[in-house]
Amino acid sequence: MTIVLNLTSQKIKQLITAYQDYATATTNPYIQFLAKPPECVVTVYTSGKVMFQGKGATKQASQFSDQQLAAPPTQQTNIIGTDEVGNGSYFGGLAVVASYLTDADIPLIKSLGVDDSKKLTDAKIRDIAPILKEKIQHQALLLKPSKYNEVIASGYNAVSVKVALHNQAIYLLEKALSTTPDHIIIDAFTTEKNYVKYLKNEANQTNGRVTLVQKAESQFYTVAVSSVIARSLFLDELDELSQLMGIKLPSGAGHQSDLVAATIIKKHGEVALNQIAKCHFANTEKARRLIK
Repeated sequence: MTIVLNLTSQKIKQLITAYQDYATATTNPYIQFLAKPPECVVTVYTSGKVMFQGKGATKQASQFSDQQLAAPPTQQTNIIGTDEVGNGSYFGGLAVVASYLTDADIPLIKSLGVDDSKKLTDAKIRDIAPILKEKIQHQALLLKPSKYNEVIASGYNAVSVKVALHNQAIYLLEKALSTTPDHIIIDAFTTEKNYVKYLKNEANQTNGRVTLVQKAESQFYTVAVSSVIARSLFLDELDELSQLMGIKLPSGAGHQSDLVAATIIKKHGEVALNQIAKCHFANTEKARRLIK
């Protein structure tokens, strides 16, 4: 169990005082305080983020959070789990998948070696994703770059776009199910406060109780399934866009993306980026500088 909070300097001072008896030495320059109270590891980063890890994470974090923290379920079935892929990549769109597992699905999940997509090779993902798509109830959404850029230009931001997609995937899957799930787990990409704030702008509203969980894809099979299917959708689209441009488009947003974007601008003009990239990323300006 992992919970991450953004605390004020005053709250951090209170936390450090409270856990002084459990303080542990650390040489990590990014950690200002580390403590190990019962069933929990508390890490205070210099950025102001505080991470609570372990069985007692919810109990310990609730003492310092301004909002009520809901403990995630311990069960693995009768749960909807969602994850997204493509958020950190300049090229390609944004894939969001919601999946639902029953007890009967677990043997298949284990036999395929389903795990967080970041822990699996792309070859493994391409191998097992078609089976998951066929056998597991899920709802997949893929926001292509051109539409993504249009939505961002209309007033959405990177977080509110993801809220909208996660919510819509859950909403559509709930409608397709013949039963009511016990829980809805989202791999946390923002705070619950932000999620609720942006959710108010969405026309469709889900029925179940949503819980945002850090690193949920490593804790819940249903989120891991969504992670794998979303990664496969993202990879397939990146391949299609690469064929369209006649150049291999890299995943991620590193310097290689700047170089490829600069090549595309020289060959096709900057307008081509709207069809293949998230244009509000800093890579666009970096690519412009490379061709001057």
